[in-house]
Amino acid sequence: MSSLRPADERSMSMRFGVLGPVVAWTGDGVAVDLKGPRHREVLARLIAARGRVVPVDRIVADLWESPPDGAVVAVRTFVAALRRALEPDRAPRSPATLLVTEGPGYALRAGADAVDAWRFAALVEAAGDAAPAPADALRLLDDALALWRGPAYADFAAASWAAVERTRLTELRLTAVERRADMLLALGRSADAVPDLDAHVAEHPWREDAWRLLALALYRTGRQADALDVLRRARTLLTDRLGVDPGPRLRALETDILRQDLPVDTVGRVWADAAAAYDQTVAAGAPGRLESTVGLLRTLALTGGRGLAAAQEQRVAAIAAAEQLGDPELTARVIGSYDVPGVWTRSDHPDRSAQVVAAAERTLAALPPSTPPSTRARLLATVAMESRGARSPRPAGAAAEAERIARRLHDPALLAFALNARFLQTFQRAGLAPARDGIGAELVAVSETHGLSAFEILGRLVRVQARAALGDFAGADEHAAAADDLGRRHERPLVDVFTRWYRAMRLAADGGAAAVDDAEDAYRAAAQRLEGAGMPGLERGLLPLALLCLRVWHDRPLDFADDTDWGPYAPWARPLVLLARDRPADAAAALRMVPEPPHDLLFEASWCLTGRAAIAVGDHALAARARAALAPAAGELAGAGSGVLTAGPVALHLAALDAAG
Repeated sequence: MSSLRPADERSMSMRFGVLGPVVAWTGDGVAVDLKGPRHREVLARLIAARGRVVPVDRIVADLWESPPDGAVVAVRTFVAALRRALEPDRAPRSPATLLVTEGPGYALRAGADAVDAWRFAALVEAAGDAAPAPADALRLLDDALALWRGPAYADFAAASWAAVERTRLTELRLTAVERRADMLLALGRSADAVPDLDAHVAEHPWREDAWRLLALALYRTGRQADALDVLRRARTLLTDRLGVDPGPRLRALETDILRQDLPVDTVGRVWADAAAAYDQTVAAGAPGRLESTVGLLRTLALTGGRGLAAAQEQRVAAIAAAEQLGDPELTARVIGSYDVPGVWTRSDHPDRSAQVVAAAERTLAALPPSTPPSTRARLLATVAMESRGARSPRPAGAAAEAERIARRLHDPALLAFALNARFLQTFQRAGLAPARDGIGAELVAVSETHGLSAFEILGRLVRVQARAALGDFAGADEHAAAADDLGRRHERPLVDVFTRWYRAMRLAADGGAAAVDDAEDAYRAAAQRLEGAGMPGLERGLLPLALLCLRVWHDRPLDFADDTDWGPYAPWARPLVLLARDRPADAAAALRMVPEPPHDLLFEASWCLTGRAAIAVGDHALAARARAALAPAAGELAGAGSGVLTAGPVALHLAALDAAG
């Protein structure tokens, strides 16, 4: 295997960042060494031109107030160095494909999504085009604002050539912040808009619309006095500091608030009033507070991102606090009521999961015989949920017992939780996609009947995985669309993370060799959506693994940077990467250290990678083990059962193993 890709393919996968310090990254996310500040400035100047040719004499004038002798030669030297950095695999004397020479100057021929500033502008424009639904517009604006790492063209704040572009991008960002707040208000999430707007007006006091939105958000959450105070502050700042009178919209808003002619965000007001009443009524140390807290954490976890991360952290603290009170039944309720659905088979925080399992086992042992069986079943389901990937028979047994209790009690919510637990324990061997499909089907049926939206989403995603593994993309598409619809209706942003990865994988599986480049781009886009989603157990190492599986399947060169973060998948990736670098002895040594893949959603894909490496180094014993492990899944697509990646038909890998044997 060669470690090189064609020069044009490598160069066109480059990504550039100017929303902060000027940087460039390879398609694998590795920072490119752009040499000195003048090199970066030439690149930045070409990016600012947005694909247009910049004459050499214009570049010279932009870089130096008083150009030195040899300035033109220096610019050409900078360009040559940049080309070596951005197109390292280009053959000598072959024409550049990215930083090109045209007429009297140079141009950067990057794709429309290759520069963060270009993607940012496109996302903001899409959020305003054809009046998309507020939830869709909010998602686009969140994606756009997440691209900012600092002021635009931060390295060149004083450069005159950057002034116009910096001003344009900064103004667009301010507009995006305000438009995002407007979408939050439209969605009835006024309280969520307040913190960002408060910081926004403090930093940009001349933005009248920001003051208006902040006052409106405060009013709608029942804070009329605060809203009027904001309007008074706005008037003072605009008049005293800027010498302008408030505009008609700001004046009209003040009048409407004084007359109370505006609708109030009843949800926000009810929340604030109920929270205040609860705080005043329920004693600070009351055990009931712990149970109420876990209910809140469960809701918080379903929001994803910071909400999920905070919920996972505080859950462990709540369990510890419950144990300190010495009431096993209270502790059992605190542990078992956190029935947050889980579709991924690798824990986000293994240490925390181990703490939860240990507490659940201690509590099970301490429960009195009079404890309701449903309480015991929830503890058993928790043991199975938090032991995902474990090789012990205990978690699978706990899931089965929880399911028996739920069926006996005819408790649909408990049954859904137990079915989730059983799903996470159905990875004892390859080829179990049909069994998981059955679990998903029952989850959907139970949840639809009893209004369990979170578990219906889970069931749909389970069926997406299972149908994809079985090559039924029509069925998987149907369930992905249903999951997306449920996610939008019930404000579950994590659904979009999984369905984006599924659609990238579907392109990889269904597009054939001709669609490899498009599939890789789709994987990268899905990985961007995953950033900050609060699921490190899913995020770390997934993108390079998806690319590796795709390239191995289609016999593409395995071109990965030395510092690629393979996360937990490093043992199964490393032998193949070493082989691509023509280091067979090191690859063989690494292969001898490879453990058996975890029994999870990537079990088949991991064995396919191991089997291919074993063939290449001539390890016939390991190749035979790979074949035996994969044989039960002969009719499936390797890894597609994860819903996020695939290494192609298992039968293809079995044939290669048979031929090598």
